[in-house]
Amino acid sequence: MSSIKTIIIDDEPKAIEVLQRYANDTDIIEVEATFRDPVKAIDYLQNEKIDLIFLDINMPKLNGIEFLNVLEQKPKIIFTTAYSEYALESYDYNTADYLLKPIDFKRFLKAVTKAKNLISSETKKDSLTPNTETDKTIYIKSGPQLYKIQVDDILYLEKDGNYLTFHTKDKKILSRQNMKDVFEILSPEEFIRVHKSYVVSKKHMEIIETHQIRIGQTKIPVGRNYREDLMKIVG
Repeated sequence: MSSIKTIIIDDEPKAIEVLQRYANDTDIIEVEATFRDPVKAIDYLQNEKIDLIFLDINMPKLNGIEFLNVLEQKPKIIFTTAYSEYALESYDYNTADYLLKPIDFKRFLKAVTKAKNLISSETKKDSLTPNTETDKTIYIKSGPQLYKIQVDDILYLEKDGNYLTFHTKDKKILSRQNMKDVFEILSPEEFIRVHKSYVVSKKHMEIIETHQIRIGQTKIPVGRNYREDLMKIVG
């Protein structure tokens, strides 16, 4: 899908500046407008279709929750706030994610990737002519670089300490991530964890044996605790 049309609503100019700078570092989202006054954003949304809103919760005049209650059509929301106590209430809405200030780039990237996947999934459900070859991409940070990769090209992921290696059809990408982060950016319908150190693509599994999986010439161990779940998907 093309870039996600986005607006930012925050009464703090510095917070808007940070989000705009992060947005410029990725082509996942396109910031169409920014607002310090949520009332002006309501007027804007009456005439413009937006996919995603970065929405500060704690604002004068009209806070983020009150703002959403005014809207008839609610886009996906990524809440931004310095106050963690709002997190539980925020998930009663059409929330893609919740970012606690100060926001770092890695956490921002994870949130927008999650939002993109949610929006893409809903778009496919609504489509009268679904495309089974949807071009799904994710963005992986490796050191100072940001890699755009096709989800269908990912063969498996391998954990080594605090790092994950994304093994694709034509390259390896080392990223500082935890295993628990994997299924925030990859669908469990397409990937499965088979070992404490491995997640594999279901579509690329060629040979499944009791203790290992083969993908091309690579043999990936199957952990005892993961064997039952693996067997369920192969009948």
